[in-house]
Order: sequence, then C-alpha cells, then structure tokens
Amino acid sequence: MIRGLYTSAAGMIAQQRRQETLSNNLNNVDTPGYKSDQNKLRTFPEQLINRLGGDVSASTEVGSLATGVYMDEAVPDFSQGTVTETGKMTDVALITSALPVNPQTGVQEGALLFNVRTPAGDARYTRNGHFTLSPTGYLTDDAGDQVLNTAGQPIQLPSDQFQLAADGTITSGGVNYGQIGVSYAANTNQLVKEGSGLFRLDGGGALPAANGNGQVNFNLKQGFVEGSNVQADQTVTDMMESYRSFEANQKVLQIIDGSLDKAVNQVGRIS
Repeated sequence: MIRGLYTSAAGMIAQQRRQETLSNNLNNVDTPGYKSDQNKLRTFPEQLINRLGGDVSASTEVGSLATGVYMDEAVPDFSQGTVTETGKMTDVALITSALPVNPQTGVQEGALLFNVRTPAGDARYTRNGHFTLSPTGYLTDDAGDQVLNTAGQPIQLPSDQFQLAADGTITSGGVNYGQIGVSYAANTNQLVKEGSGLFRLDGGGALPAANGNGQVNFNLKQGFVEGSNVQADQTVTDMMESYRSFEANQKVLQIIDGSLDKAVNQVGRIS
C-alpha cells in the first residue's frame, strides 16, 4: 500500500511538470520563432515481486510491479512555424525546404538556425528572424544580439532599406554587405534552450554552416517572419488531459491515505 502512495505521488509530480511546460508553450504562442517543448514521460524500472515465507519452502514469483512515471526531459520541436508577411524590411523568415533524411526512419532530421552573438561575445543560435538595426547600424535580434554573416562577423548596414536575396546575401545601393549566416544542427538534442529564443550547443563548440551544404536546402524571405509552432488548440487539449491525469492520481492517493488511516486508527481497536 505504501508503494501505491509513491506511485501516485510520482504521477502527480510528472503531470505538474508537464502542465508547466504546456503553459509555457501556450504563453509563447505569439513569440516569433518559438519552438514548443515536447515532454518525454518515462516509467521507473519495474520491480519483480516474490512471495517469501509461509508454507512454501522456496520463494514464489508474484509478478512485476510498476513504480510510477517521471518527466525525463522536455525536447524542443523544430518543425517549421507559420510564416507571416510583415512588410518590415529587417524581418527575415528562415524557411527550411530540405534536410538530410534518416535512412532507417525516412524522416528529415536536424534544424537550421541563424547565427547570433550576445553582448558578452558568446555564439548562440535562434529561429527568431524579427531583426532590427541598432543605433550603430548593426543587424540585431529582439534582445540586441548581433546577427552574424557566414564569416562569423556582425553585419553593419547603412540603413534598413536593403535587399535580401534568397540565399541570405544582403545588398544596398549596389554594395554587397555579406551573407546572413545559417547553421545546421544534425542532432537537435545537443541544442539547449537559454530563453529569449536563443539556443546554445551543449558542451560548447560551434555548429557547421548550412550555406554550401549539399544535403540542406533553405531560403530566406525578407519582409516575413516565422511565428511560433505552438498549436494552441492541441496545447489546451493536452493541458486538460494532464489535469485529469493529475486529478486521478490525487484521488488514488486520497483513497490509499484513507485506508491507512483506518488501518492505524480502527483495525484492532477494542470497543
């Protein structure tokens, strides 16, 4: 019976954490370039129960016992978000056309991201193409991180009236100001969310360039921005499901607690 307390409590904790992740996804439904987190729930190792003692000399196998679930991790979903026209010249949407295909699953794997540099000088990656120009003319994201070109250098422009080719090449007044750098992450599990739409590579290092990669095909669209890939209706449904699961575990815990209360305070009482 005590095992049941731990099992139901573990289920409540897992659903609470799932609810927090879903709430954060829903809160960012209008955040440009936001990638929703997907919960990975796993079960604790099962225990093999044997009967010992009694009138049986050897132990008798009773069966396995599940010990509850836990939220192992929250993995970002890098599927393409909805691309919306804004008309703003500094907005750039990164549209993924093709990625390398896993021969075993037949599914495209990996993700493409813009290269940016934080004010502290750290290399980071983002899908948020809602860019702007800083007072000194550098192309930056919403948080003030500098957008980098294919050479890893910040892009400085004379004004926001520039032309952007599909491959990311920027020109203004007939002058070439370089090409927006895009990186390819073959294993998205190595990307760690940092907030403000930024990702970093776990363990440090840098991602390889997507520009010139024959297995990768993408294009950049000026005057457009990629929205969040959160599906609001599905997220609300998942939140309701998570709440019901939490409620069911809570009721199980209450029933076990009531049984323990009777066992301690009523069973064996001399009236």
